[in-house]
Amino acid sequence: MSSPAGTGSLSEGPLVRDFDRSEPATLQPYTRTAIALHWIVGLAVLGMIGLGVWMINLPKGAGPFRAEMYNLHKSIGMTLGLIIFARVAWRLVHPAPPLPATMPRWQVLASHFTHYALYACIVIQPVTGFLGSLCSPYPIKYFGYTLPFGSWDVPAAKEFLSVVHLANASTLAVLVLVHIGAVLHHLLVARDGVFQRMWFGARD
Repeated sequence: MSSPAGTGSLSEGPLVRDFDRSEPATLQPYTRTAIALHWIVGLAVLGMIGLGVWMINLPKGAGPFRAEMYNLHKSIGMTLGLIIFARVAWRLVHPAPPLPATMPRWQVLASHFTHYALYACIVIQPVTGFLGSLCSPYPIKYFGYTLPFGSWDVPAAKEFLSVVHLANASTLAVLVLVHIGAVLHHLLVARDGVFQRMWFGARD
């Protein structure tokens, strides 16, 4: 679970501090809160991608069941969106610990790019999903409870947001695979302690 890092000369700010690097023996773990949010969001995102792919392939002849799955997807998405915003807020206040000084420069840059791309995607996904639901002609239901807003019925906006939502989901899926590949590299090949920073047992 490497974090964005590098060897830049800037030294202030929560995002720039990600450029710090340290020796493997002094690697600091993420906080317990960051670890919990990471695994909750990560597993939920995987589940939502799977549910979304299965859901959009349900035949319209499935009747009420199809609508129920869409509403379930939206309900989980709204909940997950709030958790994602909490994770982003926590990260801004608690920067990632330094990466090992032994990591090659290209891996540091790749980590930096991938992590910020992941953050962008996980924010865009619930936002476009929620706005798209608002622009549909149907009311928004949150685990069966009809929310007192929505049903704006703006077809052009709904279509645009649906396209962005689907394209972003595809991009997110690719980034998740890249991230998992990097995790396995750090855990099984490099064995540099990067994975253990995001494993349980850390302290706030």
